[in-house]
Formats: sequence, C-alpha cells, structure tokens
Amino acid sequence: MTKINEKCGIFGVYNIEDSSKITYLGLYSLQHRGQESCGIATSDGKKIYKSVGMGKVIDFFTEDKLSKLIGNIAIGHVRYSTTGESNPVNAQPLVANYYRGYIAVAHNGNITNAKDIKIKLEKEGAIFQSTSDTEVIIHLLAKSKKENFSEALIDSLLKLEGAFSLVILRENSLIAVRDPWGFRPLSLGFKENGYIISSETTAFDIIDAEYVRDIEPGEVLFIENNKLLSSRIPRDEKKSSCIFELIYFAKPSSVVFGEHVYSFRQKLGKQLAIEDDVTPDVVIPVPDSGRIASLGYSFEKNVPIGEGLIRSHYIGRTFIEPSQGIRDFGVKIKFSPVRDVIKDKRVVVIDDSIVRGTTARKIIKMIRSTGAKEVHLRISSPPTVSPCFFGIDFPTKEELLANKMSLAEMEKYLGVDSLKYISYEGMMSCVSSKDFCTACFNSKYPINVEDFSKNMMDKRV
Repeated sequence: MTKINEKCGIFGVYNIEDSSKITYLGLYSLQHRGQESCGIATSDGKKIYKSVGMGKVIDFFTEDKLSKLIGNIAIGHVRYSTTGESNPVNAQPLVANYYRGYIAVAHNGNITNAKDIKIKLEKEGAIFQSTSDTEVIIHLLAKSKKENFSEALIDSLLKLEGAFSLVILRENSLIAVRDPWGFRPLSLGFKENGYIISSETTAFDIIDAEYVRDIEPGEVLFIENNKLLSSRIPRDEKKSSCIFELIYFAKPSSVVFGEHVYSFRQKLGKQLAIEDDVTPDVVIPVPDSGRIASLGYSFEKNVPIGEGLIRSHYIGRTFIEPSQGIRDFGVKIKFSPVRDVIKDKRVVVIDDSIVRGTTARKIIKMIRSTGAKEVHLRISSPPTVSPCFFGIDFPTKEELLANKMSLAEMEKYLGVDSLKYISYEGMMSCVSSKDFCTACFNSKYPINVEDFSKNMMDKRV
C-alpha cells in the first residue's frame, strides 16, 4: 500500500520509419515503470542524436523535439532512480563517442558491483559524468582490449554482477542484452520490416508490433543489416527472474517471463481466498493494485466486489495543502470512500503488498470511519521482509513492516480485525516455473549482495 518505487523501462526499434515517434509511443506504454525522467536516442547511420530530461514522456517530448531525432534506429528509457541521484545528468539513454564510434545505452536493473568497478576505473584515470551505475558499461567498453565491438561488449558484460537488461544503439545496429540471471524482463517484437525491443510486451500493442519471443537470460542479441545474431555471456547462472514483476510492476496486459500477468494475479486472488477462513459481505480492492487479485478472490468466495475506494486520476505533480492541516490529507486526495458500499458491512480489503504500512493504516482508518462493521486486510503476496538490490527501490530491511512486527502486532498497528497474506507455497503454485528470485520474501538472494547492501545503506544515511 505504501508503494515500492518503479525501476526503469527500456525500448528499442530497428529499421522503422518515424523511429523517434514509435519509441515515444513505446515509452508511453512503459510509463508505469518510471516517471522521474525519460529519453530517446536515434541514429541516422552516421551520428547519434539524443533528447533526455526530467518528467513524464507526454510532458517532456514535443513534436519539435521528436522531429530533431532523425534516423530509423532508436532506443528509449523511462527512469526511476534506484541507484544514482534524481538528476538530469542521470537521465538515459547515456551517449558517448569513443574510438569505436558513437554508442548509446539504456538500462533497467541494478549493477551490484558497479561501485567497485567505478573505483577501479577512476584509479586508472576514468572520469565519470553521472552517478548512474549504467555509465560503468560504457567505460568498460572503451577500455576493453578486444579487437571488435561484439567481443568487447561480452568482455565488459562478464565483469558485471546483478541485474542488467540493456538496449544499446550504435550507428547501424541495435543490441539487446539480458543478464545471465534474467532478473528483469526483455522481449523481441517484429513490425513490418523492422524489429522492436521492449521491457514489456504491452508496448508492442500500441504500435501494432508482433511479439516474437523473450530475450533469454544471458543472451546478447545483435540486430544489424536486417539480421539477428544471437550470442551469449559465457556464465552458468541459475535463472532468477523477479517475482515482483508479476505481482506488482508489470502491466496486467503484458506477458512477462512466459506468464500472463493478468491471469497470474487472478490466480493469486483465488489462492488467497482458498487459504482464508473469513467470508465477507463485500470485497474491496485497493485501486488499482488490488483489483485483479480481488476478481479471483471474489469468484472463489462467491462474494461481490464493491468499488468501496474511488481513486482520483487528477492528482498532479504537486498539490497545495491547506494551511490548516487535514488528517491523512495525502490519502484523502488519492482515495474517496463510498459509504453505500462500506457502511455496516463485513469488509475484506485486498492489496498486492504491504511495505512500511503507513498508507495501509490510513486507508483502513478511512474505511472504518465510513461505517464498516469489520475490516479484514488480505495481501496477495507473502510478507515482504527483505529489500531488493536488483532494480526495485524497496525501503531498508529495518523499515519493512513485516520484518519488524509479528502478525498480531501488525493487525494492531494497522487497525484491522485480521490480516492475512497468501502463503509462499500458495504464491508459487500460481506460476508454471520455479525459476524466480523471491528474496524479498525469504532473504535468499541468488548472488552475494552484502557489499552492495552496505553501499546502499551508506547512501540512505
């Protein structure tokens, strides 16, 4: 309910007319993955052109800006900072011109050993222009002694740990990369005579592109001369795709890691109902994160869904609060309770997660004050007890409610008659594969994150 911040979304096109406008539309479809900054880089075969800035895609880009981004190859990025400051200098794609020519890079994920690489490179004379972990990739490429670009790229990628889904633009080619663990999603599409790369398949729909397949974990896909050439990062790692992509981040219209997001969330709700011994009068989803799980829960329990919370879609970047304080002002401008749905009812409220619990507490208080007879909170993911270091901006472990309180303590803190999470086993029964990173629920990280964890803690102090 206190939401985790999105990471990033990346998009690329090859051999497509109006590449900048197609990329603009793709990024618009991926806006849910980051609203802090956005950017597009294009190539006309000779030079790379770039336009990046702060804010949302629809606010930053104009017809004039897009018209100056010429060429039929492009990459784009929407960002929420998980490493690196919220600063225009960190807006992506990052562009450089070195002895092999122009290059632009857009990245989704966190490179967990980026700080160590950066320190080493700086001692050897490298000068960094940003605080983004993505920039180390460009420096590694420039420093590589390998003879050709493809060998230099793989040589550079071998030095990275953590999550890195990438789109890379050169004067005449587009490259898609997915880390060997497969933490973040990345898919290949086809449109007319060209190719599309996207963080999520939902972006293919808006531009009438056809989904072809996922970029495989550890794959480096070169698109040049209208041909696809697939190479590999030669590392044998266990596939560990992020389960939270399915639970929360991805659009319900996407197919991620081979799973239909909408169907998965509906299954979570159904499983949550199977595990629940409460039969309510009405099921109320927290908009919009709890809506699809609520459908599954409602169907399994044979209990109606009521839109007991109406979400405002008109909240801008800033909102003027009256000088005389209104209790729980932030929640009240976002949600409006519907008395007719709530009053004198035994209510089950459904959401996908609890992080700090501060917003959940305010929502429960709002529902109680509207006249609910009982309020039971149900969460369609297991308790979040550990932070993510692979591209999701979770709070620290000490801030996570489920890490510092027992279930009974959380019930008292939140002000609910009962609180129940879906079981870990129940969640995993809803996916067809077991190759997921679930460290946020069980603290079992697929790679060593101790040093990175210390670095992140230092940054937050």
